[in-house]
Amino acid sequence: MSVRRGVIATTPADKNSLKIKKPKSIAAGIPAATSSLLHGIKKMGPTKTVKTLTTVNQENGFDCPGCAWPDPQHSSAFEFCENGAKAVADEAMKGGVNPEFFSKYTVQELSQKSDYWLNNQGRITHPMILEKGSDKYSPIDWDDAIQLIGERIKESNNPDKSVFYTSGRTSNEAAFLYQLFARTLGTNNMPDCSNMCHESSGRGLDESIGIGKGTVTLEDFNHADVILVIGQNPGTNHPRMLTALRDAKRNGAKIIHVNPLPETGLVRFKHPQDYMKLSFGSEAIANMHLQVKLGGDAALMHGLMKIQLQTDTLDHDFIKNSTSGFAEVRKRVEKTSWERIVADSGLSKDEIEEAGHMLANSNATIACWAMGLTQHRNGVAVIQEVVNLLLMGGHIGKKGAGLCPVRGHSNVQGDRTVGICERPSEAFLQKLDDACGINSPREHGVDVVEAIEKMRNGDVDLFICMGGNFISATPDTIATAEGINRVKLTVQVSTKLNRSHLVTGETALILPCLGRTDLDIQKTGKQFVTVENSMGIVHTSIGSIKPVSDTLRSEPWIIASLATATLNDVRDWMNLVDDYDNIRSLMSKALDGFEDYNRRVRQPGGFALPNPPRDNRTFDTPNKKANFIAHDLPDVEIPDGKYVMMTIRSHDQYNTTIYDLNDRYRGIHGNRRIVLMNANDMIKRGWKTRRIVDIVSHFNGEERRSDAWQVVAYDIPEGNIATYFPEANVLVPLNSTADNSNTPTSKWVICSLLEPGQGLFEEE
Repeated sequence: MSVRRGVIATTPADKNSLKIKKPKSIAAGIPAATSSLLHGIKKMGPTKTVKTLTTVNQENGFDCPGCAWPDPQHSSAFEFCENGAKAVADEAMKGGVNPEFFSKYTVQELSQKSDYWLNNQGRITHPMILEKGSDKYSPIDWDDAIQLIGERIKESNNPDKSVFYTSGRTSNEAAFLYQLFARTLGTNNMPDCSNMCHESSGRGLDESIGIGKGTVTLEDFNHADVILVIGQNPGTNHPRMLTALRDAKRNGAKIIHVNPLPETGLVRFKHPQDYMKLSFGSEAIANMHLQVKLGGDAALMHGLMKIQLQTDTLDHDFIKNSTSGFAEVRKRVEKTSWERIVADSGLSKDEIEEAGHMLANSNATIACWAMGLTQHRNGVAVIQEVVNLLLMGGHIGKKGAGLCPVRGHSNVQGDRTVGICERPSEAFLQKLDDACGINSPREHGVDVVEAIEKMRNGDVDLFICMGGNFISATPDTIATAEGINRVKLTVQVSTKLNRSHLVTGETALILPCLGRTDLDIQKTGKQFVTVENSMGIVHTSIGSIKPVSDTLRSEPWIIASLATATLNDVRDWMNLVDDYDNIRSLMSKALDGFEDYNRRVRQPGGFALPNPPRDNRTFDTPNKKANFIAHDLPDVEIPDGKYVMMTIRSHDQYNTTIYDLNDRYRGIHGNRRIVLMNANDMIKRGWKTRRIVDIVSHFNGEERRSDAWQVVAYDIPEGNIATYFPEANVLVPLNSTADNSNTPTSKWVICSLLEPGQGLFEEE
């Protein structure tokens, strides 16, 4: 569907040839190393490839712009994974998206290009403006761009008509300044990528254990007896995690993989660096794969808890002294029948009992999860069921045990820690106000879904995206595009071209910024930034690559310039960015756990933020206890003739960035418009592989349609299908969200599969 300026908001039709191979049985190894090297040389050339890949994740180097998995103690000169190497290569590309590039194409023409093509054009080199009524971007100097944004904010005369979005790649320093700017302006409208992924984790954990983060360190994996890996694909999304799992397995840990799809990385793993040690074998990772049906995780948790209760393998002292609510959880679990557990989970009782006894015999259990749990209607509830399971055995706050939500962006946890949140606590705001001399608004701002609705209602004058690719990351692509089109001014602070530069408001700006790999020079010299990994460790990131253009600016500089142009504020914002130590000094005063920030973050490896459940088994909840929270099982019945769809990433993809058109581990090559479907479901329909179908999603009496998908037989439970995002985001209803977190339910979308052009009435 076309939107403003004739732009196509959805990803264009994929006409590339589809090649299907047998899914890989081993992750990483020589193919991963070769793929990383070739991708780097193609994007950066050999010299820059060597320089970046020997600097990433090292002391005095830069933090990988990919996932947030923590680094080991830098025992190797190569501390990166395949997709991390590709993220680095993509960022360190030459500057190809310049004024000459934009003069060749209208935004309509660019919208007809694939996401893969857009990403391959190189770094953005100059600030650009898409004027009202124009269909091409043209250059604008920095002063004029900053002035335009400041004028629009002042003209609005209502801070809540501005929305400030943040991606997980923004540094702690930039994110802190960004939220300080917004709150000084007078709004908490700060949606971020967490709203679409781990918001359910934060809400669930905060209520259960008093902190919205995990409770483990990397070292804990070396002491675990059992590791549950639930609803995630480490081989593609967090590949460095495979090394931790391999080492845990060598130390005797049992690993249970819970996922509707068998993922190669958890079958067998070969560390690429082992070849340098003349070690050529691969290693099995998971002891068990529990192929749970979509939505069946809660039933599985009830089954596993039943086994703990039946075997009485409970930590009675911990339950009595440190928790609340156990009796009600016990009552709910005992009430749940095995028939219901088996039916809802899609697993046999024997499978659940086998896994349950592994857990019952464990003295130290870690539970890891990602969006396979969070993006369901019961996302918060099912995470609390995982917490319930671990609380039964006292697997919190002891060596080798704890909770581990695995974040997908490199600094998404850090952004939240330093204040990127639409619902900040009073304690956070009061300390911020005292340190910075401001009066922060107390009214809650909007999250991602609420921001889209606010835009659709015409209540947003300014929308700034600090990184990311909003239109491709969000659900309900058409509805989102309609909202963005109603905004007066949209601003993208970006390194690379993406579809969000094409789906715009009346007027649009692109502000090109430095990336994680780039050398950042301010008035006082070379600067570094800081990030927080998935396990609460804050450390430095120092870019070293000469920027592709002299016109690039750092994110802190951009924010400080906007604040200077907008606010009647006594604060010298530009002085803060002359030396980033000045920002960190202010953060030391404003944020709990950041005391003496400049000194502590310069320590080798950085420092750990306070984590009461992990540090001393205390819980910052109203009752000062860890809370068992009881839930009934969700309704996971699928209407007759329908399927449940989940959206997934391909292997050569990170978040919305497409590195290649192949999903190597799953054997899918050349085409992304794919429906992975159970072979028995295909036989029932009389379909063969490559059958072309249209997908229609159903929610609250509304339908959304996406045409021309190819069906591929795959090992997935009957009644379940999987598709790649962002292509399938158009099918995810905007208002189908998780209870208590408002996270889009991208892992539970009721769909029909129709013949091309077939109407719903014909299907019925």
